[in-house]
Amino acid sequence: MRRRFPWRTVLTSILGLVAGGLAGCAFGVDGDQLRICRSTLPALNPGLAITVTGAQPGPEKRSIRVEYTVERIDRAPVERWVICQFASDSLTARKGELTGLSTEDGPISGASLYLMKHYYLDTPEGMAGDPGSAAGAAAPVIPGRAAYALQQILSGLPRMSVYGLIATAYALVFGLVRRVNLAFGELVAIGAAASIAGAALGTIGMGLPVAGGLAAGLLAALFAAAAYGAVGGWLTIGMVKGRSPQPSLIATFGLSLFLMEFLRLIQSPVTVWLPPLGSEPWPVARAGHFVVNLKPMSLATALFGLGAASILVALGRSRFGREWRAYSEDPAAARLFGIDGRRLLLGTLALAGAFAGLAGMLIVVEFGGLGFAGGFQFGLKALLAAVVGGIGSVPGALAGGWIVGLFESLWAAYLPIESRDIALYLALAIFLVFRPGGIFGTRDTTPRQV
Repeated sequence: MRRRFPWRTVLTSILGLVAGGLAGCAFGVDGDQLRICRSTLPALNPGLAITVTGAQPGPEKRSIRVEYTVERIDRAPVERWVICQFASDSLTARKGELTGLSTEDGPISGASLYLMKHYYLDTPEGMAGDPGSAAGAAAPVIPGRAAYALQQILSGLPRMSVYGLIATAYALVFGLVRRVNLAFGELVAIGAAASIAGAALGTIGMGLPVAGGLAAGLLAALFAAAAYGAVGGWLTIGMVKGRSPQPSLIATFGLSLFLMEFLRLIQSPVTVWLPPLGSEPWPVARAGHFVVNLKPMSLATALFGLGAASILVALGRSRFGREWRAYSEDPAAARLFGIDGRRLLLGTLALAGAFAGLAGMLIVVEFGGLGFAGGFQFGLKALLAAVVGGIGSVPGALAGGWIVGLFESLWAAYLPIESRDIALYLALAIFLVFRPGGIFGTRDTTPRQV
């Protein structure tokens, strides 16, 4: 009986992860809309000291409720709130258009709202009138050096997650056939472009909410990167025979250049950007006036990437994982037991491509976009991470991605940033000489060729 790649299990796991991750994103507050809503407070309370105490989604669709206190010198603070209604959600160009305003005294009339928008919010005074938020005042106090280090680590979470996903993709293919696919960086760029196209089609073309648009973008990124990864990987790895990995390595480098130019032609050199999501920071700790912040989208990106990698590690116990391990150890013996090597390789290439596409989607939602040539650097550093962690081990490659991302964040915080990449590539050379099996890989003195 021919054993098939567990597409149903993988798809069910991914959809469950999408539902869980996007459910949290759907109930967030857009940072730009919150800033506009807060900027109306000085006009509603002229001459009063304003302290914003909280913000949350409003009772109506595309609305935000801001809670605040006002204080006069001769009176006790008074708690108030305002609900701002916007023309569209946070994935479209009209997301900053204020269409309604309500307070504890009732809705603001259309004429008053018009005057506020055109003669206050659109002026330099209105743009600078955002009172900000005092939420950081309730954060726990920690020493200044610890606060600075913690901020750098939290800021590096998205990059650590992205490196981990791409490094895992490298480990999947290399662990099976001992070949390195240098086109994974371009698959990341394909996933980024497909996620933007899918999100735009879902929100603008189909009228889906933010969560639906992100889900459409994610599915588009997974499908596009998996398809290109399977076809391109089969042409450059599956069909290039021989004991030496060099012909296949050269072929994957050619595939990388082809995909880069292909993206430039169909996407144009101009990078398309996604509006920021989940950009309102959460205060975590503070040291004096320095507040350690964590963006909701950064946390969601890190958890999403870690959850996806955890699903892959869990697949190691499935039939696909057992076949993958058997074929990686002894392909001839695996074929004698009925394992179809070609089908297994195609499934592995598609799964690795999907992980690269997921990394591209996470880059888009965190940083806004990725150019047609922007994936090359991500792919190269992820390859370094895979070697550091152990390129033949999927969990080791994932750990290597987090190690390299943390190294980049801390180096940029304390040492000259212009020498950061030099230090990374020097670390790669050291590992290839003294421990080519990586931190979590083999300890043999003659490990398998990298």
